[in-house]
Amino acid sequence: MAEVILKNVKKVYPYQETKKKKKGAEEKKTNLQITEEGVLAVQDFNLHIKDKEFIVLVGPSGCGKSTTLRMVAGLEEISGGELYIDGQLVNDVAPKDRDIAMVFQNYALYPHMSVWENMAFPLKLRKTPKEEIAQRVSQAAEILGITQYLDRKPKALSGGQRQRVAIGRAIVREPKVLLMDEPLSNLDAKLRNQMRAEIIKLRQRINTTFIYVTHDQTEAMTLGDRIVIMKDGVIQQIGTPQEVFDHPANLFVAGFIGVPQMNFYDAQLVLDSDGKYAVELDKAHVVLSDVKQANLKKNNVKPGPITLGVRPEHLLLSGAAENMIAGQVEVSEMMGSAVHVHVNACGSDTIIIVQTTELENPAAFSIGSQISFTFSGATAHVFDRETQKNLEA
Repeated sequence: MAEVILKNVKKVYPYQETKKKKKGAEEKKTNLQITEEGVLAVQDFNLHIKDKEFIVLVGPSGCGKSTTLRMVAGLEEISGGELYIDGQLVNDVAPKDRDIAMVFQNYALYPHMSVWENMAFPLKLRKTPKEEIAQRVSQAAEILGITQYLDRKPKALSGGQRQRVAIGRAIVREPKVLLMDEPLSNLDAKLRNQMRAEIIKLRQRINTTFIYVTHDQTEAMTLGDRIVIMKDGVIQQIGTPQEVFDHPANLFVAGFIGVPQMNFYDAQLVLDSDGKYAVELDKAHVVLSDVKQANLKKNNVKPGPITLGVRPEHLLLSGAAENMIAGQVEVSEMMGSAVHVHVNACGSDTIIIVQTTELENPAAFSIGSQISFTFSGATAHVFDRETQKNLEA
């Protein structure tokens, strides 16, 4: 029920060794920037979250996503920049006065209290009338499907049920902003899938703004209206799940989003005699699509060495023999509906996804067998080999 705005927000953890450095000295350690002030865990973070939007912060461990969430919650002090919730500057506002609620990774339930008491506790602290407490707890329990567990203690619940109780305790407060810090990471794969669906349903039933942190890009893609991809404390790209999948801003985003990850090759970008851009790799010469042609021309991209990216599901096993890439099968993984074929091609480990319905001869992918593949000009992604940026962006 509120928009959240972060302007040039940063978080610096003091680093005692920096005192020995000359003023202005900088270096790189463990991928995070270290300056005279200390270790920059989050830097130059700018994000405008709309009212009732579901935003997901995603990235590898140590990228600063949980630190950012804790700054919004007030659990971490903001070293620089401004944080607004519902139009109010809250840099120095206490967590209890920010009208936010947070769901933690480890549930953080009181073991000596029943489910009902756990969910009612934040309302009791606010001295909410008993009748209203009963109504809110009952309503939240019904939404989350835990009404039958209200008399149980947390130890008598499964992991998924405990997480529902933790979410219920957060939503009974009817907060303006609901923060969730990797809430599904302690659950097994089946429960994670179920809880993802429950969170999507929950989002439709309560009017609040969600900020969700995860290292799992599948969660990010399925839950978020927009996702924020972070690396080393810096935002790499902000966009809808489809935008970041189809148009990754750089090599990191391209490799992080998508399962299995995108295949990368050292290739050449060339201009044909008719002035069209094409990619050359091994024996393959692939003219790029009209959309990509327009984007590259708009950016005045020059021919030369590039990093080529193609997703495993976009590699093709059919095509003209003189326009194919040769490879040798190293591993073949049967996944049920598809086979993930690992191929050594052009000095890179390549993954090709082949649907089992298209297989005429499964033995063709036995270890050591030779295969050829190619790709279409619409599915190729071209990145600058030095800056690693998408040349179409």
